[in-house]
Amino acid sequence: MRMTRRHAGSALAALAAWVSRPGAAGQEASAEPTKASADTHHQHAIKKYESLTGGDKLVIGMLVYPSMFLQDLIGPLTVFESLMNKEIHLLWKTTELVGNEEGQPKALVPVTPTTAFKDCPARLDVLFVPGGVPGTLTVMEDPEVLAFLADQGSRARYVTSVCTGSLILGAAGLLKGYRAASYWATREVLRDLGAKPSRQRVVMDRNRITGGGVTAGIDFGLTLIAKLRSPAYAKAVQLYLEYDPQPPFNAGSPDKAPRLAREFLTDMYAELVRAAHATARRAMARLG
Repeated sequence: MRMTRRHAGSALAALAAWVSRPGAAGQEASAEPTKASADTHHQHAIKKYESLTGGDKLVIGMLVYPSMFLQDLIGPLTVFESLMNKEIHLLWKTTELVGNEEGQPKALVPVTPTTAFKDCPARLDVLFVPGGVPGTLTVMEDPEVLAFLADQGSRARYVTSVCTGSLILGAAGLLKGYRAASYWATREVLRDLGAKPSRQRVVMDRNRITGGGVTAGIDFGLTLIAKLRSPAYAKAVQLYLEYDPQPPFNAGSPDKAPRLAREFLTDMYAELVRAAHATARRAMARLG
């Protein structure tokens, strides 16, 4: 039978359809990527690199309190959330919403504690305290909070803080004889608490790890992950967070800041620093 041009075209189309069918000629079916397939691949990758990300379960307790500085909490929390096999507790007296102290502006992002003090695990791998004023000064004289920190700190694998959180640790008697960091304006208050002030951004002295002001929380968190897991894992977390600071100005410390910025902040904090010294001295008197 003679094949016409129309018949030939139909035959070629049919052959092409057969060759391109799923599974033909060694080809595998390819599904459209979805959120579910991305999650599956994500889990497979974590399993593949278990030697990097694995380890014993880590129990982390992070104090929250009224009028804390939110970034002091969120910076380290973001880093800790990148850990595999961890259990994180946001700790306060109750699990009611925590905002600002009475008389302060309403907190735009209040925090809900996950765990009341009474329900906190008996032994934490990390006990962490953020800073922030005026909340720090209040907590430095809160017997319930200080007793909780002193008790947990006596057993915790690492006792840690960022910013003025170190003043709270000191008021709980947990920094006597230790080198520690704090916010630049309150660094010298550490002496009143029996600690040794350091200008380092992150200070490690035995099992005490303290960070400087506010943004040092991310540096602190990465340093701690390197201790808890490995430097290789900490570097992977740094890339995951794309933590590659390139600030538009070089004014992030009193040594680098221009005169006007330094004078403004020093003047603004002058009475608060005096109050912090007085609060620290009272704390030490109670500790005996």
